[in-house]
Amino acid sequence: MPTRKWSDRIKWMLLNQKVILFLVVILLLSLNILVLDKISYVFHPFIVVLETVFLPFLLTGVAYYLLNPIVEYMESRYNVRRVYSIIVLYLIIITVLTLVIMKVVPLLSEQITSLIVQFPTYSQGAQQKFEELIGNEYFNQLQSTLGIDSEKLVQEFSGKASSLMSNAWSGIGSVVGRITETVLAIITVPFILFYLLKDRKKLSPFVLSFVPTFLRDRSFRVMMEMNHQISSYIRGQIVISFCIGGLLYIGYLIIGLDYSLVLAVIAACTSIVPYLGPAIAITPALVVAMVTSPVMLLKMLVIWTIVQLIEGKFISPQIMGKTMHVHPITIIFVIITAGNLFGMIGIILAVPGYAILKVIATHLFRWFKLRTGLYDPPETLKAEPSAE
Repeated sequence: MPTRKWSDRIKWMLLNQKVILFLVVILLLSLNILVLDKISYVFHPFIVVLETVFLPFLLTGVAYYLLNPIVEYMESRYNVRRVYSIIVLYLIIITVLTLVIMKVVPLLSEQITSLIVQFPTYSQGAQQKFEELIGNEYFNQLQSTLGIDSEKLVQEFSGKASSLMSNAWSGIGSVVGRITETVLAIITVPFILFYLLKDRKKLSPFVLSFVPTFLRDRSFRVMMEMNHQISSYIRGQIVISFCIGGLLYIGYLIIGLDYSLVLAVIAACTSIVPYLGPAIAITPALVVAMVTSPVMLLKMLVIWTIVQLIEGKFISPQIMGKTMHVHPITIIFVIITAGNLFGMIGIILAVPGYAILKVIATHLFRWFKLRTGLYDPPETLKAEPSAE
């Protein structure tokens, strides 16, 4: 009897048209991917165009999600026309940027220049401290117990440091080569942003006009959910980065750490990357504090721990909440994978990109279940008597 039941199930799976249709669709998709891979050279002009407009639209999108709530608030609360609100915002931004350039940039530039000049000294000092630690009596007992080769450890550390520095200098050359492209992108952002903020309400109907009528309601819900995910992430992550940078700058000033402004700015910028950003940002602060004195290193670690606790327990829950609904382990693997595939851009866009793909995949799966009925319990299995 059990053998007969299994044979009936296999026959049902083979003869069910929906299963066969699903397999045919998968086969056609695979063939399309194979054909597109063979003629990828046809899409090279489109890839060049995409790379050209990617950075301006990325910066415009970030600015849009930051400024659009203000424009919406001014329009709904005070009945101010969107054009006037945008002009006022532009004037405020220009004023703030002028003050930052006049007051903050000279100090930041001075500290960056000094840090670049002193970085070889700090690197040698950190290596010397590391060698002193390895030569410590208690460490010698520990390494003899664990079987650690201290000389090999020092050589590997030095090799990694040299490789890191050489890669950094080679990366600077590629960055310098893209300065013109970046400047042009920044110049075009205000113009694109103005029309995007001004005609925001016309954007959704324009996009939906290309979607078949019977799919417009579902597509609109998908667009709204994607917009909510992206806007929550961008606003929350930028606010959190500013809070972390401000708190660290205050803490570094209190303990008297050198290059406090530069180190706080580095921490604020790297905090855009969840979970992995703080680990990257603490490295230069550790080097500077380690070379200064052991007491300064302890103070820096205390400040860093306090800021991370404040960010994890109070700032992030209040600002981000649980809008992303993504497990931290998933985020870490997504960031690592995107970094290996697309480099720094992939690391920055990993989480919002994953959120968009998750929304699309979730709605496609719901639609697939509804249309095919493959996940409904089959009538033959419903009718089977339960085994006793």
